[in-house]
Amino acid sequence: MTQATDAYEPPGIRLGIVRGVSYGLFGPPGTFVPQARSLGAGIVRAYVYWSQVEPEPGRYRWDVVDALLGQLDGDEEVWITLCSSSPWATRTPTDFLPPSPAHDLNAYAEFVRRVVRRCAGRVHYWQCDNEPSNTDLLWAGTADEYVAQLRVMYAAVKEADPAAAVVLGGCGYDVLGSEAGSEPWRFFAQVLSGGRDAFDLFDVHLYGDTAAVPAHIEAVRELMRAHGCLRPVVVGEYGAPVPFEFPDAQAVMYEMFAEAFAEGAHVQSTGELAARARQDTPERRAMAALYARMPQLPPRLRMFMEGCPPELEARRHRINCRQLVTCTLQALAAGVRRTLYWNLAPEVPGPADPLQIMHLMFGKLAMLGYRDGELAVRHPAADTFALLAAQLAGARRVTRVQCADPPGLYAFEVERAGRGPLLVLWDPRDMVDGEDEPPVPVSWPWPASTATAVDAFGEPLAVEVRDRRLLVAVSGTPVFISPVVSPGT
Repeated sequence: MTQATDAYEPPGIRLGIVRGVSYGLFGPPGTFVPQARSLGAGIVRAYVYWSQVEPEPGRYRWDVVDALLGQLDGDEEVWITLCSSSPWATRTPTDFLPPSPAHDLNAYAEFVRRVVRRCAGRVHYWQCDNEPSNTDLLWAGTADEYVAQLRVMYAAVKEADPAAAVVLGGCGYDVLGSEAGSEPWRFFAQVLSGGRDAFDLFDVHLYGDTAAVPAHIEAVRELMRAHGCLRPVVVGEYGAPVPFEFPDAQAVMYEMFAEAFAEGAHVQSTGELAARARQDTPERRAMAALYARMPQLPPRLRMFMEGCPPELEARRHRINCRQLVTCTLQALAAGVRRTLYWNLAPEVPGPADPLQIMHLMFGKLAMLGYRDGELAVRHPAADTFALLAAQLAGARRVTRVQCADPPGLYAFEVERAGRGPLLVLWDPRDMVDGEDEPPVPVSWPWPASTATAVDAFGEPLAVEVRDRRLLVAVSGTPVFISPVVSPGT
């Protein structure tokens, strides 16, 4: 039953976007695929919960699934993360978080078959829950119980749509940010040991320092090799900056986390979350205390908070744009063919709740915002994503080229079908303070007689070609360089 390494290697290169952690769960299932498509996304990922599809035993509702399918035009790929959350069918009764083992695996199999048949030929990837090593929050069960459910899902998907691929639940920061041999690493080792023949793609989630991306991808490949199940790697989530990248911000957050979670993790149903928004919970008390001392906090933490000074807000946006590009290029050069940015937009319209820890961690990564109930506000990351997608259109291969002068320069050559070559350069710097440093001169071999350059913010850069060498000044902001194409060529 074990698949060949490249049996489900995705064809070509596609950049994508995740809708969020819910779709149609906290409100009517709105339109989002056209908005993602307009940014250049060639793949979208959405969450669907068992509670949404089968609210009672044997009674199926298709409004959410059909709302998603109704937005497709056939050109994009679709990835659904199917979450085992149910008030009646799972050990932990909830319609949202955490997913948990099914009381009856036969009932779970039937649920999966029904959903996949409904979407056959239109949904390309099916994921068994998300980040299961984040136990109690994103999976309320053991590694063995996850394997049992993964194997059932794999068989059900292949029966209902043999061409679809099954994605192993995401390997996230709890794994990649910990030492080898830690409990999260052991969780995934156990999953691969028992489920080596029950998945087609391995999903890795890349948050934080983009320089670590190649090492993270190689680490999960090495783990798969150790268990005899090397599969293609896909990046189901990535986004930066996040607070835990910065030691001074991290120290404050750990103190706040300890207070917020003093009572331990617990079920998060949609009804309970709505009620908690009006309650004085440990989380809200800890966050309120954090905001009360906001003026004294490190700037590298304050920039993630609502109401921070405009100059910090603008700087965080610039870091976000740079890291969007750098993480994508690093992953593609490591052989990944699908990357999905986290995330497209807030879960629902309305003002942000700054007293939620998840908003502090990830809330400002959203590319789009709501205006009058529609996804009509574009943040800088949206423009950078669109620029990146346009530059990489037709990309067949991305290769990192080593450079000795200047030392440490990041240089990537992109082979594009039907287009000239693309060169992407940036200088490694501190992500916050590095933008204040002067650019460094770069001389690079160049096959064409002309070149044009634009940076990750869409700003044109001066570039010169002399004696078949490209001359350009490079900073910590990635720059895209390509030959000038004459009209009609």
